[in-house]
Amino acid sequence: MNETKRFLDNGDQTVTDLQTGLIWDQRDVCLMNWFEALEYCSNLHHAGKEDWRLPTREELESLVQRDRTEAPLLDPTFFPNVVANHYWTNETTEAGTTAFYVSFNRGKTGRRTKKLKNYVRAVWLNT
Repeated sequence: MNETKRFLDNGDQTVTDLQTGLIWDQRDVCLMNWFEALEYCSNLHHAGKEDWRLPTREELESLVQRDRTEAPLLDPTFFPNVVANHYWTNETTEAGTTAFYVSFNRGKTGRRTKKLKNYVRAVWLNT
């Protein structure tokens, strides 16, 4: 699917991914540790929606545009304020002291201690 037809700007600072049905908050949120990010998303009331959450690795990785030659590796038309940096996912490692992130700088996934700060992109599933 062509990237410009993949997303729909909802006009309320959210974007619908027509491939997955996920609705993404267009706004970038300041740096937070993983615990703050979880709390922020679970308390978010935005665009008339509740039940926002941190995305899974797979969901967040689905936004990475591997064919882009410059960072950030996210469509700037639909995500104009994206930072080429790490974004938290809701997934943790078995030990529980670290959580996974996706980098919109290199398109890689990694893990960091939950006490460090990363950016947040909230997601909502239209059910």
